[in-house]
Amino acid sequence: MDYPPYLSTMPMHAITEVYGEDGLRERYRLEIQRFAAPERQRLVDALDVATSLHRDDRRVREPYINHLLRVAIRVMHHYEVSDVDVITAAVLHDAVEDHPDELAGVPGAGAESALAALAARFGARTAHLVAAVTNPVYDPAADRDEQYRRHVRQSLEREPWARVLKVSDFTDNGVGVIHTTGPKVARSAAKYRPLVPVLRELVARPDTPLSRLVKQHIFGQLDLAEERFAAILDPVV
Repeated sequence: MDYPPYLSTMPMHAITEVYGEDGLRERYRLEIQRFAAPERQRLVDALDVATSLHRDDRRVREPYINHLLRVAIRVMHHYEVSDVDVITAAVLHDAVEDHPDELAGVPGAGAESALAALAARFGARTAHLVAAVTNPVYDPAADRDEQYRRHVRQSLEREPWARVLKVSDFTDNGVGVIHTTGPKVARSAAKYRPLVPVLRELVARPDTPLSRLVKQHIFGQLDLAEERFAAILDPVV
């Protein structure tokens, strides 16, 4: 397919709506051209692994890989990150949580085995970052969303670079909530809304490794997410 020369400036959900997965893959290819050949190949390999692991996964109306592509592209383009460990972790941030046995190559494998396999393939730092944004096994007797939010805060307190991954993931889920349909819209808004002030405070910290302008961009996205959550959860009567 021929893509317009302005593909590299299009909003990612616009690319998704107009060109689908193929358009996002092309945008990813354009973003990684700036890297040296070995680093570029590593990012290609990460996407290949994510594609294989998530090949049957979907997010309501689209292949799950679209979400992973948008998270990684946002980290590179909007957050101006050139750290290949971080970008690789962005592509693979749901791999351990969703497909630990396939990643480890062992039926019934747990997160530790999956992280070990990830470290062997892409390095210990990438695996460490993925671990920081991987949800633990929750207590079925307690509120799942509250456990999720507590885990996010505790994990990101310790890991400044993991904040970069999580805020991109949150932006795709939160700002992108209006691209979801059905009951998941309200469920997602209720789950993510309490995280807005948490992420705002964490991003603002001096040790969060992003520039002032990037942080301002993220604050704007958090404001937009809050506006959309309010429209969903606090409708005007």
